[in-house]
Amino acid sequence: MTKQGKRGQSEGSPPRTPEPDSGAREKFRRIAAQFAAAPGVELGAGRGFGSGALKVNGKLFALISSGGQFVAKLPKQRVAELVGLGAGKCFEPRPGRLMKEWIALEGNHRRWADLAAEAHRHVGRIAG
Repeated sequence: MTKQGKRGQSEGSPPRTPEPDSGAREKFRRIAAQFAAAPGVELGAGRGFGSGALKVNGKLFALISSGGQFVAKLPKQRVAELVGLGAGKCFEPRPGRLMKEWIALEGNHRRWADLAAEAHRHVGRIAG
């Protein structure tokens, strides 16, 4: 029998990641709809990393993380610039795993559409 820890979680198992709030998901859905007619763009299906993410030519360019952050792939220098301005931070999908070409924003929905468009252009260029 597995010993239960706090909140019914098995001891030794990784902590549960909170579900994104419905406001973040709804905002992301509206952003995704803006790309519906763009050539090569699709919304990822399935489960796990990349499910529900925006892709161009099969490559991820924007998503909502399991923790509710808006995440977009940009050039490393651009991410560093945004982090320096306090606009977001490097995406960290798990502790100690910083992804320096991915910016993560919590809240601040006003910037999401612009950053999604910037990420779409960037990944579209490198994904051919």
